[in-house]
Amino acid sequence: MTKQIYLDNPLLQEWEGPYGGVPDFTKYKISDFKPAIEFAIQEKLDEIEAIANNPAEPDFENTISALELSGEKLDRIHAVYGIYRSNLSSPEFNAVDTEMSPKLAGISDKLYQNKKLFLRIEKLYKSEESKKLTAEQQRLLWLYYTDFVREGAELNEADKKEVARINQELAVLFTLFSQKLLAEENGQYLELKTEEDLDGLPEEFKNAAIAEAKERNLSVLACIGNTRSSIEPFLTFSNKRNLREKAFAIFVKRGDNANSNNTNLTLVSILQLRTQKAKILGFNNFAEWSLSNKMAKDPQKTLDLMKSVWNPALEKVKNDVSDMQEMVDREGGNFKIQPWDYRFYAEKVRKAKYDLDQNEIKQYLQLENLREGMFWTAGELFDLGFKQLFDIPVYHPDVRVWEVNNKNTGKPIGLWYFDPYARIGKRSGAWMNSHRDQQKIKKNILPIVSNNCNFIKGNSDEPVLISWDDATTLFHEFGHALHGLCSNVTYPSLSGTSVARDYVEFPSQLLEHWLATPEVLNKFALHYKTNKPLSQSLVERIGKVANFNEGFATVETISSSFVDMKLHLTTETIDPHKFEKDVLTEINMPSEIVMRHRIPQFAHIFSSDGYAAGYYSYLWADVINADAYEAFLESNGPFDKIVSKRLYDTVLSVGNTIDNEEMYENFRGHAPNSDALMRARNFPVEI
Repeated sequence: MTKQIYLDNPLLQEWEGPYGGVPDFTKYKISDFKPAIEFAIQEKLDEIEAIANNPAEPDFENTISALELSGEKLDRIHAVYGIYRSNLSSPEFNAVDTEMSPKLAGISDKLYQNKKLFLRIEKLYKSEESKKLTAEQQRLLWLYYTDFVREGAELNEADKKEVARINQELAVLFTLFSQKLLAEENGQYLELKTEEDLDGLPEEFKNAAIAEAKERNLSVLACIGNTRSSIEPFLTFSNKRNLREKAFAIFVKRGDNANSNNTNLTLVSILQLRTQKAKILGFNNFAEWSLSNKMAKDPQKTLDLMKSVWNPALEKVKNDVSDMQEMVDREGGNFKIQPWDYRFYAEKVRKAKYDLDQNEIKQYLQLENLREGMFWTAGELFDLGFKQLFDIPVYHPDVRVWEVNNKNTGKPIGLWYFDPYARIGKRSGAWMNSHRDQQKIKKNILPIVSNNCNFIKGNSDEPVLISWDDATTLFHEFGHALHGLCSNVTYPSLSGTSVARDYVEFPSQLLEHWLATPEVLNKFALHYKTNKPLSQSLVERIGKVANFNEGFATVETISSSFVDMKLHLTTETIDPHKFEKDVLTEINMPSEIVMRHRIPQFAHIFSSDGYAAGYYSYLWADVINADAYEAFLESNGPFDKIVSKRLYDTVLSVGNTIDNEEMYENFRGHAPNSDALMRARNFPVEI
C-alpha cells in the first residue's frame, strides 16, 4: 500500500475525540475495508516477526507485553468490521467479508505457528524469572503458553500447515453459514392480509406488523418478520392456529429449505474439518479439544449436568402440557398440542391459573423505562452513573451512546452503545460486543461496549413495549456489558469478558434477577398510558408465576445443548436430519417442543467456534448464577451493598486475571452448588 492510500484510508487512522477516541462512522466506506485490513494484517505480522526475532533474552516486557500491544490498527478495524458484519450487512459488504474472513483467520495461525515466538514464550514460562512476575503477569504468561500449545505450536511443520489449511476453510464456511442464515431471516416473512389475520395480537404488535409491511413495500396489510422477536409474540397471541403453524414453520425451517440458503452441507463440512483439526492436535474429538480450556474440562461432566436437570424438566413439561391439553379439549378443539400451539396455550393457562396475562404485563414494560431501570440497578449495586452523549458518531440513527462513570467521583469508566431495534441487514437475536477492551499497559484505555437487540420499533409516536422474556434478555445482555465496563486490569487479553466460555454467561444471567425485584418494578414498570406503576397484587402475581413454563425453557435450551455436545463428540460424517432426530429420540424429547436452535440454524455453533461444544455453558453458568444469587438472599436481599461490592471486587472488575473457579470461590466462599439451580427452577433436588 502506498503512503498516500494509507493516509487517505479513514479506517487506518487513530480514533479521535473524547474518551481516548471513538470510531468515526461518518468517514467509513465499505470500499475502505479491504485495503485497510490488508495493510493492518501485514503490520501486525511484521510486529510479530520483530518480537520473535528480538536478539535480547526473552522477558515479559519484550515478549508478552509487546504481543499485547501489537496489532492496534487491526484491533480498531476489526471492531468496525464486526459492527458492519452484525448490524449493517449488505451484498456489497458480504463480498468483502467472504474475501477477508479467511485472511483475518490466518493471523492466528501465523501467530501460534511461529516457532521462534513460541520458543521465547516457552523459555520465559519455564524460567525462574517468571516466578518473580506479578500474579496478573503470571496469569497472562500462562494463558499465552497454554493457548500456543492448544493451537498446535508443538506440532511438526506438516501438521501445522494442515491445521492452518483447516482454519482457512473453516473461516470461509463460518462466513457462508452466517450469510445464508441472515438471507433466510431477511428474505422470509408471514403475510397477514386481512384484519381477521391480526386477531388476538396486541395493539402495539399489530402496529409494528403493519409498519413492517410498509417498510418492505408489500401490498398486504401487515407481515411478521422471520426473527425470534417477531415470531414468538405471534405464536403467543395469535388466535389463528393455521397462521401460527405457518409462522412456526418458516422459523424452524431457516437454513433447511430447498434453496440456495440451505446450510446443511455447509455445517457438515464444518463438523468434518473440526474433527480433523482435533485429531491433529491430539484429541479424540472436537468436544475434548473445545473443553480443554473451559471450566468443565470433561465433556462427560457437561452431559451429566444436563441429565441431572433434564428429567425434572421433562416431568414439569408433562404436567404443563396436561393442563394445556385440558384447555384445548374444554374448548372443543379436536387436536393434540403441537409446537405452534405451546406458547399460545401456555399463555392461556398462565391467565387461568395465575390471573396473569403477558399482554397485561407488557403494558408496563416500556423499553426506555427498563433501560433506565438497568442504569438505576447498576448505580445501586456498583455505584455507576450514566450520561447520554449526543456528539459521538454512530453507525445508524437508531444507535445511542452513554458515558458510564463512577457516580461518586464522576470519573468515566467507559462508553455504552445501545442499538435496540430490528432492521434488514442486522442479524437476529441479542448480544453484547466489546469494541475496545479496557487496559492500562501504557495508559488507561477505557472500554467501549455495545448492547444490540432486535425489538420491533413500531410507530414513532408510541413507546416500544416488550415482553417479559425480552425484558429479561435486555437485563441479561446488560450484565455482559457491565462485565466489560467494570473491568480494571492491566492487559487487554485478560480484560472484561475474556473468561472461560462456560463462565462468561454467569454475570449476565445473574443480572436477570434484578428485573423482577419490587424495587425495579415499582420504579420503572410504569403503564405506557397512565404512567402508574404495577399494582402490588400484580407484582405478587409476577412473583408467584416466576417459575411458570420453566420446564419448557429448560427443555428447549438443554435439548440444543445435548445435540451440540453429541455433534462434537462424534467423529463420523452425519446426516443433520437423522442426527437431530436420533439424539432427540434418545433423550425422549417431548413432541410438543422443538430445540431452541435446530441444527441448520444453530448460529451459536456454526458461525464461529465460539460456542461449538459449548452451548451447555448457559446451563453451567446458571448453576453458578443460582448459587451466587443465594448469596444476596442469605444477606439483606438483592441490593445488599456488601455482597454487591464483593461481586464487583472478585468478579466484574478482575477479568481473567484469576482462575475462574478460584474467582468464584473468592466471591461465594465455596464452589457452586447445583442444588441452588434446582431450587431456583422449582425442580425437585432428588429424583
